Amino acid sequence: MESYELARTCAKVLSDKKAEDIVIIKVDEQTVVCSYFVIGSGKSTTQVRALCDNVEEQLKKDHELSPVRTEGVREGRWGVLDYGDVVVHIFNEESRLFYYLERLWDSGKNVEKYEE
Repeated sequence: MESYELARTCAKVLSDKKAEDIVIIKVDEQTVVCSYFVIGSGKSTTQVRALCDNVEEQLKKDHELSPVRTEGVREGRWGVLDYGDVVVHIFNEESRLFYYLERLWDSGKNVEKYEE
């Protein structure tokens, strides 16, 4: 699966479970760490954990993909699922405002708001 297709798949899984304000940010010209960030929000720590779990489960089930590493999922304020070329960030509302990754990585033409 190509990087952009994986990013769109992650965004769709988030959308299907009612994540809010989902964006895909192309970062390959700004970092060597990955090509895309997928960012979404949950309304509570419980929803953040559920969104992380669902992305992980769906990608494993449908595409036999597992994250290289995960961080912060248990706490439910900010979960990170690292799929190598695509890194998924799922925040609660407060943490998303605090970290505001869109501001840090926006080059003016690389942010796509996900809509089905």
